[in-house]
Amino acid sequence: MSLDQSLNSLGLPKPPAETRVVVAMSGGVDSSVVAAQLAEEGYDVVGVTLQLYDHGAALAKKGACCAGVDIHDARRVAEDMGFPHYVLDYENIFKDAVIDEFADSYLAGATPVPCIRCNERVKFKDLLETARDLDADCMATGHYIQRKEGPNGPELHCAEDANRDQSYFLFSTTPEQLAFLRFPLGHLPSKDATRVLAAKYGLVVADKPDSQDICFVPNGNYASVIEKLRPGAAEPGEIVDVDGNVLGKHDGVIHYTIGQRRGLGIGGLADPLYVVKLDVDAKQVIVGPKEMLSTRTIPVREINWLGDAPFDSQSEWHVSVKVRSTRPPREAIIRPLSATEAEVELLTPEEGVSPGQACVFYETGGTRIYGGGWIWRGY
Repeated sequence: MSLDQSLNSLGLPKPPAETRVVVAMSGGVDSSVVAAQLAEEGYDVVGVTLQLYDHGAALAKKGACCAGVDIHDARRVAEDMGFPHYVLDYENIFKDAVIDEFADSYLAGATPVPCIRCNERVKFKDLLETARDLDADCMATGHYIQRKEGPNGPELHCAEDANRDQSYFLFSTTPEQLAFLRFPLGHLPSKDATRVLAAKYGLVVADKPDSQDICFVPNGNYASVIEKLRPGAAEPGEIVDVDGNVLGKHDGVIHYTIGQRRGLGIGGLADPLYVVKLDVDAKQVIVGPKEMLSTRTIPVREINWLGDAPFDSQSEWHVSVKVRSTRPPREAIIRPLSATEAEVELLTPEEGVSPGQACVFYETGGTRIYGGGWIWRGY
């Protein structure tokens, strides 16, 4: 790059008209605003929407991304803003990479986070490769997260609006992917600012509600989805206390999660009991007092590290971690066991840490994300 050649708004050294951007369009307001804004700035925008599950069944389902109505909405935005739009059938990829593991994880007593796997294995892997095949210079999404240039290359940072921050769901983004990705909404102060932009561009989705459910789980009913995917999986068993005393019956371990208190069907006890462990082999839901949910030591594997030095180059990393998307980061010490495994020690105990959830690493007192990994066994 010559010294007199300035960077465009996406940080690339050429004019917008010569910069092709593939925008991953879910049909929602966020990705629609990204596409519209880049088109208005003069970029060579190509919109791509993924059909991730049965189109016919999806047509009438609102409140989730990538359904039939959302494909229609994304197409309308592209038509109105004057850029090409493609729908890619990723149903088989999505089933193999996300849905099957989701079902198997629940059957193994874990609590999976399929949205992370979708970003990791579908959107930022297969779709990103498609963007490269389309000769794109970068791929943009509507995620609320920031990409900043650091002294050692691109860094991942939390969104300006902490209430919208999606860093927990994007920890597995690799440095190579981060070099190609752009997140134009991460700096906005609020979701209202996004809707103001949507109205400014006259988008048909300006007032569209945010998606709430996991796209293939209607009304948040995980168990019914798993029973369809794995017939006969919901085998009945016993609810027992930590000493093995039978307190009740259940209709399948898949109906329970670590930390659950309500809906256990074992009322009439002096003190409330919580699900503290799921024993899939014995078909047992094990309950105990709340203090049994507290843990300070978390085993983590499949670590994606976004720090500047190699992960296992130090015996300890002092960071903050999130063990659930809805909780604030807590100070912790990470002790690497290998390049992809570690033991995480929380300085303050957390309750309800569950296998299958992510443990995401953050700069203490700052905004940078250092990656994360998967919590993988009971305590």
